[in-house]
Amino acid sequence: MAKYRHVHTEFWQDPKVLEEMTPEDRYFYLYLLTNPNTSQIGIYSITKKQMAFDLGYSIESINSLMERFLKHHKLVEFNPTTREIAIIKWGKYNLTKAGKPMLDCIQKELRQVKDRSLIQLIYPHIPNESIKQLFLRYVNDTSTTSDQKEKQKQKEKENNILSGKPDSASSKKEKEEIPYKLIIDLLNKVAGTKYRHTTAKTRSLIKARWNEGNRFDDFKHVILVKWEEWRGSDMDKYLRPETLFGTKFENYRNQKPKGGSRIDPGTEDQYSGLF
Repeated sequence: MAKYRHVHTEFWQDPKVLEEMTPEDRYFYLYLLTNPNTSQIGIYSITKKQMAFDLGYSIESINSLMERFLKHHKLVEFNPTTREIAIIKWGKYNLTKAGKPMLDCIQKELRQVKDRSLIQLIYPHIPNESIKQLFLRYVNDTSTTSDQKEKQKQKEKENNILSGKPDSASSKKEKEEIPYKLIIDLLNKVAGTKYRHTTAKTRSLIKARWNEGNRFDDFKHVILVKWEEWRGSDMDKYLRPETLFGTKFENYRNQKPKGGSRIDPGTEDQYSGLF
């Protein structure tokens, strides 16, 4: 059975289309509204590779167009994990009439949506009340599911605290925030070394100092102040992670450079060539 998608003539009089869209934008929008993957509900699965193949564009061009429609025009939403796209104002022109075959089709397609949050975006723009009620079931279901997940996370967090276990979410976030690579890249650039930020010993030293409350500016100060002191001498061999980030880190952190004051990360002009 052939599929048809309606594009109203009003499309060409829409101020957003007339004044804000380039010819390429209009072509891309018409493709999103009418391509073979489209569904009755305005949410469907499609890959950027498929878009590029259908339109004869490069992946880079598709990424650029998607960025415009997501952030500038704000006419679509895309989930890169499920590869589902939602045409936000789809319902305004395509969900206006409801008979039993239409409602059955909508019900079936709503059940197939993986990212239920996309349903919430389309729901406010549906003019037909019967169709809107179908969408509402899934909107409520999405809200309930989100609330349940949040309550479950909170409960797990409370249980971890009571049992003395660290909060896994916080631990993960802290781990991700430690800029191992940035710190070691700075050391290598300053000292002309080739240390790896992935080495277990190096990471354990940085993490230990990080857990003491030190942050990137502290590591930066220690690297620069000891480089300034040791460069060109027999001590420059100690410009290495085990020496700089070891038990004497606190002393190095409070050491003033030759200029007399602690290095201010925002004003060290004499080191500007290193960054």
